[in-house]
Amino acid sequence: MLSDNGTPPYPVPINAMQARDHVRSLIEASGIVDDGGAAADTLTDALLVTSELVTNAIRHGGGIVDFHAAVAPDGLRLAVTDANADHPVTLPRPPGSVGAGGFGWPLIRRLTRSVTIRPTPQGGKRIEVVMPLDAADRPADFPDLR
Repeated sequence: MLSDNGTPPYPVPINAMQARDHVRSLIEASGIVDDGGAAADTLTDALLVTSELVTNAIRHGGGIVDFHAAVAPDGLRLAVTDANADHPVTLPRPPGSVGAGGFGWPLIRRLTRSVTIRPTPQGGKRIEVVMPLDAADRPADFPDLR
């Protein structure tokens, strides 16, 4: 979403920390996470998804081109645009193997209600996710990923 002068209403984050700070501010201002417990887990999940989307854009997508976050009636809406048209993939991992990376995209898919990937006119992609903010809509706990 652009402001009246055609610029983002906040600067595009240059790293995951800036994106998480913005999302944390949005969620805290909404009053969703004022009591700890499941609400705190919801915030943690939202920050994890934000971090993974932004980190993937930086590491695999040629950098962040645009970023948008908003609290809406259906949950947290995040959109990260990068410069690479390639869609994220989940590589098969042999049971018991340990390697760097490869967990982010499955986490994003698990913690969000919907994921949409659209090409951009500039040749990149925009990944939009909606994640539930109501603790009752959160996914069940993860099995042990080790």
